[in-house]
Amino acid sequence: MTKEKYSTVWDTKLQQFHAGQDWKFLDNFIEDFSVTTNGLGTPKSALEASREACFTCHHYPSADQEPAKTSLAQFLWPDDYKKHSNRLLLGNGASELIDLVIRSAPDGTWKPGPWDVQYKEYQRSAENNGRIILSPQDNTRATLSCIVNPCNPTGDYKNVEEMKKWILDNVEEGGVVIVDESMQPWLSSDFRSDSLVSQHDFAYSLYKTKNISLYIIHSWTKFWSCTGLRLGSVVCPTSKHFDALKKIQVPWSVNSPALAFLNTVVRDQNYMELTWKLTSKWRAELIDRLKVISNSIVTFHNDPMLAWEFYGNDFLSWVWIDMKTAKISEDAVNRAKAAGVPIRSGKPGYNRPTYVRVAVREPSKVDFLIQAWKHLGTQ
Repeated sequence: MTKEKYSTVWDTKLQQFHAGQDWKFLDNFIEDFSVTTNGLGTPKSALEASREACFTCHHYPSADQEPAKTSLAQFLWPDDYKKHSNRLLLGNGASELIDLVIRSAPDGTWKPGPWDVQYKEYQRSAENNGRIILSPQDNTRATLSCIVNPCNPTGDYKNVEEMKKWILDNVEEGGVVIVDESMQPWLSSDFRSDSLVSQHDFAYSLYKTKNISLYIIHSWTKFWSCTGLRLGSVVCPTSKHFDALKKIQVPWSVNSPALAFLNTVVRDQNYMELTWKLTSKWRAELIDRLKVISNSIVTFHNDPMLAWEFYGNDFLSWVWIDMKTAKISEDAVNRAKAAGVPIRSGKPGYNRPTYVRVAVREPSKVDFLIQAWKHLGTQ
């Protein structure tokens, strides 16, 4: 693939850069380290259900998103899903739902989470809708705040009590807050207890006492490694808010294969248990191996300031790395791509030219990345 060929994939004047495009143009492709999907790959039972659904493509998808929506509700709220499923809406990935909520929010200011940088699709939508953009450090309460927790790409994470305080401190009365918890289910099998999806009383009180509307968004394409299917959800503050979003959502935005996939995957307990067991283990091993390369660079240049810094919580499916110089990080991106194991540069979109993001993958796939970087920064 030529550089010119790849540059045509994204219209940088109109679209927000996103990783995950290199693989299709690499004749020697081995593994995609540029996206934060589950290192276990796509669950086989759900993939088969999705494949079977293709044989019904001459029919429209279910207009009420059932039975997939109820299945997801049962996954989120095992004990009382019937009480809350009327606030749950599925979408064509999180991106559709992000745009729906932002377009429906009252006019005014927009502010991201407190992180150094976060997933840029929220800001893209806010800018497209003419909002006044505040910096993360601005203490002004915003009309619309959007926080990604855990934060992609930095890996920062606030527990549920910290999140509630942040919302109360940063959103004006009558405003809207979107909390993106797409990566939060990686926390553990007990992820729900530290998630805002369990905080029904808080969400209700927030709306009733301060008229602040809390939306909780998930992109399910990462946890279940199905980015090509486009599958997301939003938990709305009330059923009234759900109705308002559904009214402006295009019909059948979630197709039959995606609905079949979701309806099956939420029951794949073995896949989830393996995810919670292996991701943190593989992540720690990946960092250990990358530290060897970092140490080689420090030794070669006799400069301890070149030691890489690794960011992110242990449970996450990626590592955010400051390689200290733009030259080394750019070379790392190029070497990885040439070896068929593309990574995510921190330069496009995030404007962090010394950083890269590397996905957690099984050790045998990591071997190829380590080999590609064997002489990184030393020749």
